[in-house]
Amino acid sequence: MPSRATDQAGIPDMHVMKWQWRRHPRCVGLARAQLRKALAGWGMAGIEESAVLVVSELVTNAVVHARVPTGREIQTRFVRQDGAVRIEVHDASGVWPVPRVPDESGGYGLLLVQALASRWGVVERERVGKAVWAVVADSGGDAWR
Repeated sequence: MPSRATDQAGIPDMHVMKWQWRRHPRCVGLARAQLRKALAGWGMAGIEESAVLVVSELVTNAVVHARVPTGREIQTRFVRQDGAVRIEVHDASGVWPVPRVPDESGGYGLLLVQALASRWGVVERERVGKAVWAVVADSGGDAWR
């Protein structure tokens, strides 16, 4: 019986998609496109609109706010769950995002993530930086992770 490859968290590789991005505004659109491909491959087109908005906001925040040395990259990690996708955006900045009161200069991103995701949060990375994550589920999905 063939063995299945898994990622560091023990999740089968076929349920995890990862990409590295340069901290540049172009990576936002590229991350959206990769998430669309992953969701299509997993048969999860029903949550595409919400999931794409969430990844757009999280990657944009990393590009704009993660003040890190040149050459540090952003990583996206999409994990298929039962009726849901966990979207993670990793960066090398130790500064955690904080929702703020929106005004004419912005501040709507994390409020949008909060509205579209069943759960979201921030965790420290092992070496340096943080990962901001959100779970986007269809109405019947199990989004416990």
